[in-house]
Amino acid sequence: MTEREPMKVAQRALRAEPFHAMSIGQRASELEAGGAHVVKLSLGEPDFGAPPAVREAMVDAMDGRPLPYTPAMGLPALREEIAGYYREVHGVAVDPARIIVTSGASAALLLATAATTDPGDEVVMADPSYPCNRELVQAFGGEVVAVPTTPATRFQLDASLVDAAWTERTASVMVATPSNPTGTAIPFDELERVCRLARERGAWRIVDEIYLDLQDDAPDGTPARSVLAIDPGAIAIGSFSKFFGMTGWRLGWAVLPENLVDAAERLAVNFFLCASTPAQIAATAAFTDESLALCAERRAEFQRRRAFVLPALADLGLPVGAAPDGAFYAYCDVSSTGLDAWTFCRRALDEAHVAITPGRDFSTATGETHVRISYAAAEGELREGIRRLGRLIDGLSSAT
Repeated sequence: MTEREPMKVAQRALRAEPFHAMSIGQRASELEAGGAHVVKLSLGEPDFGAPPAVREAMVDAMDGRPLPYTPAMGLPALREEIAGYYREVHGVAVDPARIIVTSGASAALLLATAATTDPGDEVVMADPSYPCNRELVQAFGGEVVAVPTTPATRFQLDASLVDAAWTERTASVMVATPSNPTGTAIPFDELERVCRLARERGAWRIVDEIYLDLQDDAPDGTPARSVLAIDPGAIAIGSFSKFFGMTGWRLGWAVLPENLVDAAERLAVNFFLCASTPAQIAATAAFTDESLALCAERRAEFQRRRAFVLPALADLGLPVGAAPDGAFYAYCDVSSTGLDAWTFCRRALDEAHVAITPGRDFSTATGETHVRISYAAAEGELREGIRRLGRLIDGLSSAT
């Protein structure tokens, strides 16, 4: 009997780039297994956890009651709560029928990409940007147009950059504001110009707002505004992971334009059936006055951590070209160390036991010069991590 040829692996899987942060995480786990204390400044994971009311609601939901599938669009009560949040906090009227609840914002982005991208379509996005977004576009046959950005535009797209990148094959513009890895938001008037340009040319606007509620208030004290306030036809992505501290719960949502709802629902049924039923039930408690007040206090804590981290990095010679005003990331330049970003990350982990994320995960233009540092870790860990990085850099200078 002759041996068969090995079975073929799909090209989309072979072409997918590795997420280098995961190899950093694996190495950190190995060091911890050996007894080392690793300071983890690589993860975009708040150290607080879900609000108590959400945890209590999850315990209640797991009392033995049946937990059947919810509708593919999500639990109606949760969709109502999300719509109410947009109305009360962001001053935007959203029909709950336009909201789809998903297994994390990643699934919302997957649905948005699948529903708007055909093979050969071009999707414009900033460089640097979250790497999984690029992989989603390519998995559906689209082509990523990654536009290099600089501190002058806060590492974000602006209308002139989008216009320069535009071709007859441009199908959508994908924006994250605030951004991962930079923590910077697009000025709202500039976001409006970007959306108007794309809308007038018949392209989709996919706006990742998962860090929106961590963004600094406007100078007049009003909360940061959703893209839906100026572009109701945009696709807005939200999440319970960051502001609500529910990363492992894997729950997010998308607000869809009316003409995309049916298509997204059909895709959701085939891809996922629905998001986790108990997680959806518990998440309704995220919108109580108690939970929202607690999350606002946590946002203030992230701002205090930022006030420590940015000058501390500057003192180490690791400048942050565009100061974050949302999220909990600092995208800093490590060129002064004489090392490329990947080598700096490896040595930081192996020699100083500090885990940080290399820029090559996010960028072609700045991937070899920049690293992402997360200040989602507790203050004590942040201070220890900065101290250890300082010792590493001092050692590099002495060796030079």
